[in-house]
Amino acid sequence: MNTEQKKWFYLFLLALTWGSSFILIKKGLLGLSPFQLGSLRTVMSSLFIFIIGFKSLKTIQSHQWKWIIITGFIGTFFPSFLFAFAETEVDSGIVSILNSLVPLNTVLIGLAVFKITSTKTQVFGVILGFVGASMLIFNSMELHPDQNYLYAGFVILATVMYASSVNIIKRYLQDVKPIAIATGNFVAIIIPAILVLSFSNFFTTETFQNDTIYMSIGSVVILSLFGTVMAKIIFNSLIQISSPVFASSVAYLMPLVALLWGLLDGEVFGINQWLASSLILLGVYLVNKKA
Repeated sequence: MNTEQKKWFYLFLLALTWGSSFILIKKGLLGLSPFQLGSLRTVMSSLFIFIIGFKSLKTIQSHQWKWIIITGFIGTFFPSFLFAFAETEVDSGIVSILNSLVPLNTVLIGLAVFKITSTKTQVFGVILGFVGASMLIFNSMELHPDQNYLYAGFVILATVMYASSVNIIKRYLQDVKPIAIATGNFVAIIIPAILVLSFSNFFTTETFQNDTIYMSIGSVVILSLFGTVMAKIIFNSLIQISSPVFASSVAYLMPLVALLWGLLDGEVFGINQWLASSLILLGVYLVNKKA
């Protein structure tokens, strides 16, 4: 498989994995609080990735640890809580749509802060995808007027963090192995995650008396192994073999997967949502179009 084929394979694999994460968060919140879910997800992910990637830490040079720690917090730790809090008020499908802001923020932050250039076609593709995502949001607001969309601000903040992390990896960690980046990220955040989990009343009898607790924990285990650990390694690889804009365009495909899961879970979507999704796919194509 050549580089061109590999990056498309990684893109669609990530879309399937991360697109399924939103429904897993939704199920996890049935028995866990946002603080419990976010911290438990991080702790479990850390344990999984230490098993397969701990030896890779020796390849990280001392001057690179600063960027490893920063991307650990803004690319994994804080978003884990922000998405959990968002889904306490907003449907999982809508949260995944709001996540489509990542590519737009990646372009803006890459240009303004890191001087990473993008072609006009790529920028147009990002804008087109954002228009499609906006259409999905407004249509969904009409279908679900009872939801508190102030909580959407948590998702928007997470997309800014993701976009910053993507640009940092591309600029400062290009030569570090993806597994080493991911493992180093969790070395940096596992202690704070354990502290949050301890103070979240997770280890109490009351928590485990909840009828849905074991299904929720099972959802978090799947989310941690596939949606966090494996996906993070693949995503870091994708950044290194493509561009930050192309890698972040996975956020345009994720809503399609999340919407399908939403349909299976009883959520309602109209024809306008599917038309908007077509714009998103066109945006992904344009983002990858060479100059």
